[in-house]
Amino acid sequence: MENKPIARKLRLLSQLMELHEVNSFKVKSMANAAFKVDKLPFPVKTKTTEELEKIDGIGKSTASKITELLQTGTMTELEELLEKTPQGVIEMMGIKGIGPKKVAVIWRELGIENIGELFYACNENRLVEAKGFGLKTQEDIGKAIEFAMASNGKFLYAHIEPEVNQLIDQLKSIFPNGLIDCAGEFRRCCEIITKLVIVLGSREEEMAFNTLLQSDILEDLKAEGNHIVGKLHNGLQVSIVCIEKRYYYQELFIQTGDNEHVKEVLSRTADTIDQPISEDLIYKKAGMEFIQPELREGMVFIERAEKNTLPQLITHHDLKGTLHNHSTWSDGINTVEEMALYCRDELKLQYLGMCDHSKSAFYAKGLSIERVLQQQEEIDHLNKKLNGFHIFKGIESDILYDGSLDYPDEILKKFDFIVASVHSILKMDEEKATSRLIKAIENPFTTIIGHPTGRLLLSRNGYPINYKKVIDACAANKVVIEINANPLRLDMDWRWHQYALDRGVWLSINPDAHRNEGFLDTRFGLLIARKGGLYKERCLNALSLQEINDFFTLKKQAK
Repeated sequence: MENKPIARKLRLLSQLMELHEVNSFKVKSMANAAFKVDKLPFPVKTKTTEELEKIDGIGKSTASKITELLQTGTMTELEELLEKTPQGVIEMMGIKGIGPKKVAVIWRELGIENIGELFYACNENRLVEAKGFGLKTQEDIGKAIEFAMASNGKFLYAHIEPEVNQLIDQLKSIFPNGLIDCAGEFRRCCEIITKLVIVLGSREEEMAFNTLLQSDILEDLKAEGNHIVGKLHNGLQVSIVCIEKRYYYQELFIQTGDNEHVKEVLSRTADTIDQPISEDLIYKKAGMEFIQPELREGMVFIERAEKNTLPQLITHHDLKGTLHNHSTWSDGINTVEEMALYCRDELKLQYLGMCDHSKSAFYAKGLSIERVLQQQEEIDHLNKKLNGFHIFKGIESDILYDGSLDYPDEILKKFDFIVASVHSILKMDEEKATSRLIKAIENPFTTIIGHPTGRLLLSRNGYPINYKKVIDACAANKVVIEINANPLRLDMDWRWHQYALDRGVWLSINPDAHRNEGFLDTRFGLLIARKGGLYKERCLNALSLQEINDFFTLKKQAK
């Protein structure tokens, strides 16, 4: 074993010692030894234990550990500390800007055990009030994690959208008479993007190709056939397909849908489609109505397009209110009144559903029963003075491990609606996770199931559930399923939206906003809802104020 890996092991040991609050002198001594070993001008493995003891900065105790490491590949003390530390916590110590002391606060005081949960906590503003943290530290940690996430070649749609739009604008300025649009995963509004495909149609295909090749619009530019490939500064791979203008729509169609979708549509075409003037013409030739780009995944909507029964996809204009939001009463940064005025005056909505965290969510300043009553009194006061707008009294109730909700019935009945979500003990097998959710769904006070799998995209897999059983339970108990619009969640997965809709289940596009800007995440929930085929007639927050008030009233009367 060479010096550098030995030094890394010693450094990890010092970090774990600090994390577990071992004597500070020993921590410092081990950290110094790690630094010393890394800088030694000779291989440590060539020295005896006695010789190592005599090296300044190492000493007898550390020398014996190095010998043990060289002989066995590990150290007993290191293994003991690793055994007591979740893997995700160890990984957090590798994030730039946070050392063992901060990780200890994150782990022990906030209950966060992996990088995905930490990133979500940064987005939910939970680190600001923790000891030793502040807004700047929270922002720096979030940026460091985002950079690390991007290094695996996968990107969240929301995170790259501004740069993609900027690139498209650049291309349009270079080719003002060209036909230019995104295709592939981005045009299909996939939640995770691995490659950006752009189709460029020009009357002078060769000239356009050479112009791009000589530009600095992308990094690492090179030619591959009629494609110009490169990458954005964040590492996202980009492929620009240069094509003659007359073939633009055919190429845009081919590059947009996934392989199965494109193959199926073309197999239904009676004759060759030569130089189509629109994508719509391609579908007409195949005997189908036009399929929106979001829906061009596999066979899901092919048959409906043939029967002319595609859903009229929901639009932003259809949304009348917003549910599942957090204020300063728990872990938000805007007051209830500030959020209500923003929704009324800026977003032109009719209602706001407040859903601060319930009492078990101690890490998010969950509401005690006394504070629930105080908040509801404040909401009553605000509703008297807000003209043309209404605040609904909700709560995001933790689903406890046994599937019960977080308050006694006499408190639960005081809410207009309840979003029930799992936030703790996420390590469950499918049977346990499914039964836990179903018990909550069967609770007569549950209105909406929040982020059903608890997933954090590119960070944490959700707990496994039997989707059919969970959705069927929602259908039987008239419980709405949330599409959590936070770009990190987008949960429930769009691949199950159609099954839910076919079973008569309502969906709700909820921003899970923790600040006024968080309401804007509704857009990403809307995109993924469209991808799943949602239409306004089955979207809870597409109901008008009067309609949703009636909906909540009927739900409460059914108890």
